[in-house]
Amino acid sequence: MKQKTIYTCQSCGLQSPKWLGRCPDCQTWGGLVEETVTVAKGGKTVPSASTNTPQRLIDVSVAGEDRMCSGFGEFDRVLGGGTVPGSLTLIGGDPGIGKSTLLLQAAEHWGVLGPVLYVTAEESVRQVKLRAERLGIGATELLLLAENALETILERVRELRPAFLVIDSIQTVFTQALESAPGSVSQVRECAGKLMQLAKGEGVATFLVGHVTKDGAIAGPRMLEHMVDTVLYFEGDAGHPYRILRAVKNRFGSTNEIGVFEMKDVGLAEVPNPSELFLAERPQDAPGSVVVASIEGTRPILVELQALVSGTAFGNPRRTAMGIDANRVSLLVAVLEKKVGYTLLAQDIFLNVAGGVKINEPAVDLGVVAALASSHLNRAVPARTVLFGEIGLAGEVRAVSRSELRVKEAARLGFDRCLLPAGNLKNLDRPTGMTLIGVRSAEEALGHLFD
Repeated sequence: MKQKTIYTCQSCGLQSPKWLGRCPDCQTWGGLVEETVTVAKGGKTVPSASTNTPQRLIDVSVAGEDRMCSGFGEFDRVLGGGTVPGSLTLIGGDPGIGKSTLLLQAAEHWGVLGPVLYVTAEESVRQVKLRAERLGIGATELLLLAENALETILERVRELRPAFLVIDSIQTVFTQALESAPGSVSQVRECAGKLMQLAKGEGVATFLVGHVTKDGAIAGPRMLEHMVDTVLYFEGDAGHPYRILRAVKNRFGSTNEIGVFEMKDVGLAEVPNPSELFLAERPQDAPGSVVVASIEGTRPILVELQALVSGTAFGNPRRTAMGIDANRVSLLVAVLEKKVGYTLLAQDIFLNVAGGVKINEPAVDLGVVAALASSHLNRAVPARTVLFGEIGLAGEVRAVSRSELRVKEAARLGFDRCLLPAGNLKNLDRPTGMTLIGVRSAEEALGHLFD
């Protein structure tokens, strides 16, 4: 064995034999850090001691792989119905967003199913105890361990054999096999690999808390997200008490589900009906305010779009969008100018999704167009009208999926008029008291709203 010095980029994991001021792969300045690795002499490989043999697919048993609930219906929905034994889940988010609070509250419910080992590598057990008292947590099967040495953590897990393992956080855990500092690319990669082997081999459901960079991505190598089974992002605005848990990777369920929580003095509380939450403070008869019916996974959500169109005092008008793709908004502005005849070239345009939620599906195009037109004409959209539909470059309104779920959610919340694509009217059950208007173009939809 001999030691070798390399330089590793902390953003993308590129390794270089010499120091470089700028990473040639991700173009990050000052990202290469010196690390020492151990290399075997002669390049000889060690034969594997594994006794695993190939099995036929039909012979593999999945008995006993029932999902384990956390006590949070929103959390379990994002995970695909609950926690799978032996799974490895990574949760990232801004500092103070509630990652540790969520896992500590969930650990109280997990303790009913089996012992839970909560490894706090950043805080002392007294600090965790103070937070648990504030949250009203007194689980007897919740074990605390203040340790950041990976070898010690693995030894304690094999001794205690817990059903759940929480590592808070992966960037502060280090292995003595490497001389690099905790949080470096090599340390994060090696520690995550050992924990993955532990989760799969011992059947321990493992949760890793991950730090995020200033760009919002989980710190460490991108390989970390490929190694784990599920990647969750805990999102929220500092000015709002609401938090959104979103899955960007899930081997055991859909990545389109979201969970909505509210941060209170006694911890996180789930919001079972986010539509009412997002529409609670909607202004009445305000130009530029429109309600759209969106789908997040299997859940219909009604959100408010707010648009502001005003004349610009500069040569280049501003185009700002919050919670929705800005390029999509620019495309719809061009459709309004070319196909409907609105003059928006010299107008500043601001679009916001109220409540801090982010919408990615094209079914909200019709709502965006209606909000922009409402603000431009200074005429309010009727308060009990909801819209959805995709708009093409020719100005046509295209059919979208799960239209019946959207209409039922709107009717449940008291809306009595819905503008939707004409293609979605076929075989659609009409809720009692709901008027459905099928439109084929953006111009026709605006005619129903303002003429």
